[in-house]
Amino acid sequence: MNYQNYIKKFDLPKDFKAPTKLEYEDLIAKPLTRDDLKEDLNAVNSSMEIIRETRGGSWPEEELSEDFNLLDLAWHEREFRDSESFAYVVYTSENVYVGCFYIYPMGARTTLTENLLQFDADISWWVSASAHEKGYYEKLYSAIKGWESEFPFTEIYYSNADIPMLEE
Repeated sequence: MNYQNYIKKFDLPKDFKAPTKLEYEDLIAKPLTRDDLKEDLNAVNSSMEIIRETRGGSWPEEELSEDFNLLDLAWHEREFRDSESFAYVVYTSENVYVGCFYIYPMGARTTLTENLLQFDADISWWVSASAHEKGYYEKLYSAIKGWESEFPFTEIYYSNADIPMLEE
């Protein structure tokens, strides 16, 4: 069967509420909202090459406008509210913008194939160019691995193009 046009919906408990704050060392993640517009826009536009290189895919294809990013953040808010996907923004404990991570149903970001049917969720992330220089790409990966238990997923697929090789 050809699954490439399918998105595998999350199978979440009826009473599941996604966490609104996650902490790991000096990293703090919270749902991505329109309140993060300026920091997010600056980080994406100044980091397009490193985002495409590490996260994979073609996004961002070009510099984002404020209007476009505002609509995108509102879309992420709605999907989070409706538990269709979960987008988090990550700051340091000193309120320095680091980047974002996303939890999507399989098929939403990565084309669904028979080999990927076993996975419940697809997680990807990116950090700004300055955060990448400071080692936050690897650190955020470690944080996400630590936050896995906050979600009711059995099998998680990490779809970044450049997943750091860390000791588990």
